[in-house]
Amino acid sequence: MRAMILERARSPLRLVEMPLPTCGDNEVLLKVGACGVCRTDLHILDGELTRPKLPLIPGHEIVGTVVAKGKNVERFAIGQRLGVPWLGRTCGHCRYCLSGRENLCDEAQFTGYTLNGGYAEYAVADQNFCFPLPPQYADAEAAPLLCAGLIGYRALAAAGDAKTIGIYGFGAAAHIIAQVAHWQWRKVFAFTKPGDLAGQQFAREMGADWAGDSTAAPPEEMDAAILFAPVGALVPQALRHTAKGGTVVCAGIHMSDVPGFPYSILWGERVVRSIANLTRRDGEEFLAIAPRAGVRTEVETFRLEQANEALERLRKGEIKGAAVLVMR
Repeated sequence: MRAMILERARSPLRLVEMPLPTCGDNEVLLKVGACGVCRTDLHILDGELTRPKLPLIPGHEIVGTVVAKGKNVERFAIGQRLGVPWLGRTCGHCRYCLSGRENLCDEAQFTGYTLNGGYAEYAVADQNFCFPLPPQYADAEAAPLLCAGLIGYRALAAAGDAKTIGIYGFGAAAHIIAQVAHWQWRKVFAFTKPGDLAGQQFAREMGADWAGDSTAAPPEEMDAAILFAPVGALVPQALRHTAKGGTVVCAGIHMSDVPGFPYSILWGERVVRSIANLTRRDGEEFLAIAPRAGVRTEVETFRLEQANEALERLRKGEIKGAAVLVMR
């Protein structure tokens, strides 16, 4: 098969020919149809996430069809279409796994980071960490649901019953979750990089009630804010516009340092919290909600060998919605 591999941090991916992977007893072999390109992939390439398996096939928003399976696989059939998310395996017996918080498992393995991912024509995955996908979505359209959608959904849930939500950074995750929030009759305020008028218009198209610069004040106080932009300076900025008792949710896996800020903007039982990974329950819930909410994903597709171009376009903020590699 052909695959794009990372051999060392801060270097471009390289296209190689390599043998097809083989299934373990509890694994499926997928012929990959599409794989999303996520900002987390940039954090891995840039060495900001410091423990990748090297050499590594990145990619953790995989859509593929089962072409072979291990002897213990009973959940799925040959020919079935599945999605593979970031969370690739957990221990199953630690205090986190046993309390429904498998996303915090210390022994967790992650697709496209500690396990080979989907920037390839074939991929293997643990049957217990795969999801059947809604048939309404083509492969490229379904790929962003598997991380941008799932992490965004977990972040939205962490915002509680907030009726007015600010979203900082309007990329792949935000454009999906804004639609879910709009469907839930919440008010959405979108914040983009200063001067990004096209991004603000895109946010309005995706259901935002207001859109403006990340430095601007929203038209009214917010009950919660979700930060998809990995910019620590946005934490105090969001707190200043969040009502007492409100929550600021940091949804990225990596963020620049949060600067010091006065206690007065935290006081009033405001909460700052992070989102770490996802659980399988998140996946089951969100993939059931997405078609009911009429979620559509805006995608720009690239061929496998164009992965470096897609990553660079993402780095520069030139992708509207989500970038997706397609294999067919």
